[in-house]
Amino acid sequence: MAGTALILGASGRFGRNCRAAFEAAGWEVRTFRRGGDLGAEAAGADVIVNGWNPPYPLWEAQVPGQIAQVLAASEASGATLLQPGNVYVYGTGAPELLTCDTPHEATNPLGRVRIALEAAVRASEARTILLRGGDFLDGAISGGWFDRVMAARLSKRRFTYPGRWDAPHAFAYLPDMARAAVALAERRAALPPHAEMPFAGYTLTGEELRAATEAAWGAPLARGSFAWGPLALIAPFSPMMRCLREMRYLWDMPHRIDAGPLAEFLPDFHATPLDQAMTECVAPFRGL
Repeated sequence: MAGTALILGASGRFGRNCRAAFEAAGWEVRTFRRGGDLGAEAAGADVIVNGWNPPYPLWEAQVPGQIAQVLAASEASGATLLQPGNVYVYGTGAPELLTCDTPHEATNPLGRVRIALEAAVRASEARTILLRGGDFLDGAISGGWFDRVMAARLSKRRFTYPGRWDAPHAFAYLPDMARAAVALAERRAALPPHAEMPFAGYTLTGEELRAATEAAWGAPLARGSFAWGPLALIAPFSPMMRCLREMRYLWDMPHRIDAGPLAEFLPDFHATPLDQAMTECVAPFRGL
């Protein structure tokens, strides 16, 4: 069942992939440009995809107002809000398996912002779908950890990892997460008014991701560890570096996202094979 999707942040990582996925599924896709009238643009939409995500240092100042504006547009238009979620809400003491029932106990600033955002979503009168994924893997250079750190030195045959090499970590391949978003949107009538859907993606240790990247690259890749030390020196003078250091714990904390609910609700959904996804992820680095 296709419909009309309004994409917010269509040039960002999540929004760009959702735009492609909704268009491929035959939906009419509108994109919203900042400065426009969101309420007017949302009229007639069946789904609003919230791809807005300001830089870390602006989260506290901007995220509460943004989500309030998006929820107001969803409530007024009757459109279902599709909101991406992450694992920040759980905090440092979370169990390895992250489920819909895992308490939101983060105490760090970025985690608290996400907790408040999700609380606002659950309290709204709009129908909502929160699709929770791990760290993004993308088929384009888009400013994430993979392209800025891990794959940044592929031409030097080096893979750099920012955490424990043996700790399981949740990764979301964005084309797959976007396909899941479309499938959920098409079956939204069968979901509760405030649905939460974990998107397991791939659970990989740093070494497993290095090996998959190496196979896709087609040449041996030496292991390199990210230099967190210099960030500590820069952090007092750089809000962005402070935020990156704040989330360092996730790279050392073993975690994976529950795959059960999505598999039960969308039994025909299948993830892209890891080797194929990594071929797409490394492609932009060839020739650099």
